[in-house]
Order: sequence, then structure tokens, then C-alpha cells
Amino acid sequence: MIANMAKVYSSANGANRSDASRANSVRHNAKTKAGNGSKPHRRNYVSLFSGAMGLDIGLDRAGFNCVVCNEIDPLAVETIKLNRPALPVISDSVEQVTLETLSKAAGFNVAGIDLLVGGPPCQAFSVFGQRRGLNDGRGRMIFEFFRLVDEVRPKAFLMENVRGLHSMPLIPKGPDLDGEKVLSEHTEPGSLLRELVRLFENIGYRVDCYLVNSVNYGAPQIRERLLCIGSRFDVDPAFPPPDFSNRPSDNLPPFRTLGDVIGDGFDDPDPSMMNFSPRKLKYLAMVPPGGNWRNLPEDIQKESMGKSWYLKGGRSAYWRKLSFDFPCPTVVTMPNHAGTSMCHPTELRALTVGEMAAVQEFPRDWRFVGSPTDKCRQIGNAVPPRLGEVAGCVLQRLLQESEMMSTLKDKPLISGRIIHIRPHVRTRSYFKDGEVINGHAGYYDHRKSPDEQMQLALDEAEID
Repeated sequence: MIANMAKVYSSANGANRSDASRANSVRHNAKTKAGNGSKPHRRNYVSLFSGAMGLDIGLDRAGFNCVVCNEIDPLAVETIKLNRPALPVISDSVEQVTLETLSKAAGFNVAGIDLLVGGPPCQAFSVFGQRRGLNDGRGRMIFEFFRLVDEVRPKAFLMENVRGLHSMPLIPKGPDLDGEKVLSEHTEPGSLLRELVRLFENIGYRVDCYLVNSVNYGAPQIRERLLCIGSRFDVDPAFPPPDFSNRPSDNLPPFRTLGDVIGDGFDDPDPSMMNFSPRKLKYLAMVPPGGNWRNLPEDIQKESMGKSWYLKGGRSAYWRKLSFDFPCPTVVTMPNHAGTSMCHPTELRALTVGEMAAVQEFPRDWRFVGSPTDKCRQIGNAVPPRLGEVAGCVLQRLLQESEMMSTLKDKPLISGRIIHIRPHVRTRSYFKDGEVINGHAGYYDHRKSPDEQMQLALDEAEID
């Protein structure tokens, strides 16, 4: 089934990939502030997979105006209506959304609109899930995003997803193949993203994919994301380098921390929470701020973690207690789960809805509909508005530059690129010799030798 699907999408629009040359370099020092400080032009866009509108809040700050949005989750729809009552919402599966339905809801023909954005469901690609990719119906929604780009023909698009999409094969190995013979290149890591970029190129879009981390741009949270920016112009988006760093040699402001946003004096607008069970609280009570399961005696580790204790990786969030001294780890949808614990640094409880929203940097007056579980799900699935604003400024500059061009190009001159901008930030407390110790420079692993640390610094100084 998956192999056949790949063939269908691979033949979309019939065109073969051109032998376009790659850019020689990325403009490392480009600061893409829309209009050089002037008030940006209000450009219209369409929002798909809108969720609680974290991405949209950021785009609004960057000078964009959402004319219609689409979201299937009924509670997220109610959240949108509560906060943006005048915004048209199509509360249906994206599979039912067309250029016609978008235009009807918006009140005008959206064909050729400035921007189309969306974050298709990420669960099928996340390294914390089963990574079933296109074997999971949610994973196939990325092709619905492609379909609507092809129908609407926006000047530019922005697709957001988890880092795991970057390494996802087009056809995942597993029992779902049912003995089908597939090309080996389709099972290679990253082949899904490469195929998607190829499809966009076939319909006339240049695509640049950026692996970024929100903490590098001032968010108080370590959150890696893949941002795919496509346009009908041969314009380098030039995503900016970090504005914040814990590395002294960068001469940048330090990372913002959890304590900066929910520390002393924080007035919680929504103290509801998904709290831990008494059993979980028993174990968390033994963990110091910044620590996790490794702080427990070995017999307690085995007792509390069960079979998970024998796993080799992916366990750092077990019995995790946060620290005010570091950026918050990625905000999750279930902060009270044993394997994704988000325990308050000084109080024996999970983060509240209001605290999670503050870490994501939602506006203080932004309200969420539903139970604490529903609210946490909406917040955890959202794009930090700050990252949306940074991407929005990039898109504003791209569209401004494109307006100086006389005609749209039928084909991009530069083939798709994947650009890493320090996405994997190492800033946390480390466990060593029975104690929690602070990571001393943010990016460096304390287990590396000085020479290895220096090489790591040199590597991460480049935008590769």
C-alpha cells in the first residue's frame, strides 16, 4: 500500500526533477527583520492544522493576517473561536478542504494568496513514538498539505514539524509492507522529506528546510523544530543565526530560563493541572531540581521504572524535576506522565496550564477550552509564538524581495536544502557520581575531552 502511494505522489504533475545547482553558501549573518524596523505590510495567509494558534500568533506579530483557518479538533476549534471570534474556521478534516471551501469561508478567492502555513500531525514522525510514518494516517497528512499548496498556489508556504521528519524514510520498514518490493532508496533515512521537496519542486516551488531550536531565538524552552519554507521565487530565505547563546565566545545574551518566566512573582492565570498520582509523587519527592530517575537508588529505579529501566536511550525525562536555572525542556502534552515528567522545581506537582502556556509564550490573555488534559494537549502541540514570529519575519523579507522581481519563475533555480542552525542544544543538569551537576557551557557534554569540546564548538559555530 505504501509503495503504491509513493508511486502516486512521485508521479504528481509528471515533471522530472531539474538539475538545478545548489547555493554555494548560506548568508550566515543575515538578520531578517521585516522592513528594517519599519511597520511590515499586512499580508494575508491561510492557516491549516491551526491547533491553538501558536504559530498564527507569531505570524500576526510579524505582520501577517489570517483570513481563514482549518482545524479538526473540536476543542481547539472552540479555543480559536473564543480568542478570535471573527476568524472563519473550517472545522473539518483537511482532506475535505479545497481551494473552493477556503475561498468560500474567507469571502474571496484565495488563489495566489501571499502565504499558506500549517503543521501537519507530527506523531507519526516523532522519535518518542512508533515512527510509523506513512503507515500512520496522520503521517499522510503532509501530502494533503502538498495538495493544497498545489491548489491554492500561494506565493510562499511554511510547513512546520518535528525534527524526526528530517530522518523519516519514505517507506518505513516493518510488517505493514506485507512483502511488497520497494526501492532501497525509499527506505533510507530522510527519503520522505527528500520526496516531499522533490514534489514541491515539480510544481515550481523552491524549498529550504531549517532545523532550528526555539531557545536560540529567546524562547525559555529547548524545542527543536523543522521549518520548511517554500516560494515561487528564487530568493534565499536566509534564516537568521541564533540571537541567544550560553557560549561566552558568541557574545550573545544568555538563554532565557524557566525561572525567567515562572519564577518568583509569577501570577498564574490558570492554576489547573494534570497532576501526578500519589505513586509518582513518592518517587519525584526523592529527586532534586534538575535531576531525574538517575538520582534514585538503583533498587528504587528498577521498582519505579519497570521494564523501561532496561532500555538504552530516551529515558532522561523519567521522574524529571525541572530547574529554574535552565531553559525548560520541550513542553509536552502529558506533563504528568512518568516518561515525560514536567515536575515543578520547588513544589511537588506538575506544571500548571498557566505555567505551560507561559513557557510556550502564549499571550497571558489567551484562553484554552476544555479540561486540564485538553488544555495541556493544545499547549504541548503548539508552535511557540516566538518561533512563528521569527519565521514570519523571514517570510516578510522573502516576499518583499520577490516583489522586486518582474515575473514568477516557473522553476526554482536552486534545489532544496536542509540547513542545521544549532538545533541540538545541550543545556541541562548532568548526573555524575551520584550528584546533579550543572552543564558549564551549554553546548558541551561534560564527558568530552577539552579537544573534543573545542571541535564541537567549531562545528556548531557554522551553519551547515
